[in-house]
Amino acid sequence: MKLIISGVDGHFGGYVATHIEKLVKKENLILTAPFEEGLTLYKEKGYDCRVANFNHPETLKEAFKGGDALLLISAPFVGIKRRNAHKNAVDAAIEAGVSKIVYTSLVNAQDEDNPSIEKIDHAYTENYISNKDVNFVFLRNSQYAEAMITSYFASEATGYKMKSCQGDGHMSYISRRDCAKAAMYALAREDLYYATLNINGPESMTLQDFVDAGNNSTGLSVEIDNVTEEETYAAFDAMGVPRTTDGEFQQDSKAPYSSDGMVTFARAIRLEKMSTHTNVFEWLTGDKPRSVSYMFDHQEEYQVGQRHSTDD
Repeated sequence: MKLIISGVDGHFGGYVATHIEKLVKKENLILTAPFEEGLTLYKEKGYDCRVANFNHPETLKEAFKGGDALLLISAPFVGIKRRNAHKNAVDAAIEAGVSKIVYTSLVNAQDEDNPSIEKIDHAYTENYISNKDVNFVFLRNSQYAEAMITSYFASEATGYKMKSCQGDGHMSYISRRDCAKAAMYALAREDLYYATLNINGPESMTLQDFVDAGNNSTGLSVEIDNVTEEETYAAFDAMGVPRTTDGEFQQDSKAPYSSDGMVTFARAIRLEKMSTHTNVFEWLTGDKPRSVSYMFDHQEEYQVGQRHSTDD
């Protein structure tokens, strides 16, 4: 079985590409990125590399040709642009003969009462794929712990106070690396199909639990400043964070996401719409997911990093 990994120029796809060889042979991999420069490292190592830009469907069928299973990593922008990009990728993959699509979705994506704007695109993509003649695995990932760890340390600029509107809602924070690891295993397993899997961290936590873990590890005294959604938007505005992914993102931003996405995500957490907690990660990979405390103890390795946008 030949496996296609999309977005190998990004954090997620790059992790899969550099770790999956313990499960499959190099000659059974096709690595794609939206631009040639994102493939340079892999070309030098002799991988089968191809340009696949989801916004340009004319590039996709040839890029996916010869592949049996596709890891479709959700695009980093939000709204109709992302839905169209995902549709382009799905259509081209099926036309190219791909028989299985592994898609990185979001916890509780199909709940109509989930207010997160992020989940709209994920629900659309799940529905689009499930109505096609193709095997699928939907990985409904919890929130990346790296994003919150970065926010934790960014609170230095505000007197070690983290503004939040997510209240006492629960989230099973998980490392982005563990989400990528789960995707790697789901892609490589030939016996896994027509599955929807929740990929969660080892603990169901409130934000206070998360901050306490950080304080215990770092010795800092970060506090949560519980504010309204309007005040949260204002705080992001002051940081130069755009309201939507159509806005301009600052280089090396501590919040490489749109504030609409983050605030409505926080609302969903506050309403306990993101509180799903399972042990599926361990069942799928055979390993336990990294804990928040472990990630704080190794903080230099668990930052959110730069935004990798492919919306051109």
